[in-house]
Amino acid sequence: MAPVPVLALGDVLLVSLQGELHDGMAEQLQQDLSERIATAGVTGVVIDISGVEIVDSFLGRVLAEIASTARLLAARTVLAGMRPAVAITLVELGLTLPGLTTALDVDRALELLSQRGR
Repeated sequence: MAPVPVLALGDVLLVSLQGELHDGMAEQLQQDLSERIATAGVTGVVIDISGVEIVDSFLGRVLAEIASTARLLAARTVLAGMRPAVAITLVELGLTLPGLTTALDVDRALELLSQRGR
């Protein structure tokens, strides 16, 4: 099981989730992001979920925990590319994803992070 690739774009980390993300991979991603934020002076994290068909309650919780951890380490998290069906599922599950800002796509997510930095 290969780790989820994380790209550094200056002081922003870009994570692109594709297909199904198994629980172990999600937990490993959370740990890897926390370490990279703490050691690399990261100010923002963009998580692109446009390639994800289903966000279950576990993945929703992991995404919220990534945002909480990033916030404690002085970085902001933006969730990009959420499909309408995924949004409906999250609402039906009662998941609010506190601490996560959302954007329609990665470009808008990066724009949001650059605006808040001013």
